[in-house]
Amino acid sequence: MHSFISSLHHCVFATKGREVLLTPDIRERLWPYLGGVARENGMKALAIGGVADHVHILLSVPATMSIAKAMQLLKGNSSKWIHETFPELRSFAWQGGYAAFSVGVLGIEETRAYIRNQEEHHRTRTYREEVIIFLKRHGLPFDDAMIE
Repeated sequence: MHSFISSLHHCVFATKGREVLLTPDIRERLWPYLGGVARENGMKALAIGGVADHVHILLSVPATMSIAKAMQLLKGNSSKWIHETFPELRSFAWQGGYAAFSVGVLGIEETRAYIRNQEEHHRTRTYREEVIIFLKRHGLPFDDAMIE
């Protein structure tokens, strides 16, 4: 029998220091770029969105790849691309960490909608508040110092 794996993750990562650097022009080009990095590395980006200081990706990861490797590929390649494409952002960097939450197939559409509505969502909730809600919902221990 063949092996069948479904590994879906709602991934979130922010600019270093949560600097407001991802302008609408950059985001318009960054989302497709991140989708291409995912595709070239055997992943599938089912949704990509975010606001000026962070990114959300609903990611399907192959069985042979850890989520840590997936995030390294996405963040590393996109950081390099931002430096090359936007010379004025030479000091751009992503935060050191990330959050990744498992998503079942029944949660795909809800997660896609959540990612699509980031602009509206962040009118009432900060990145910090958002991450804390996800951490609590998934029962992950944390302290405030862990959330940059």
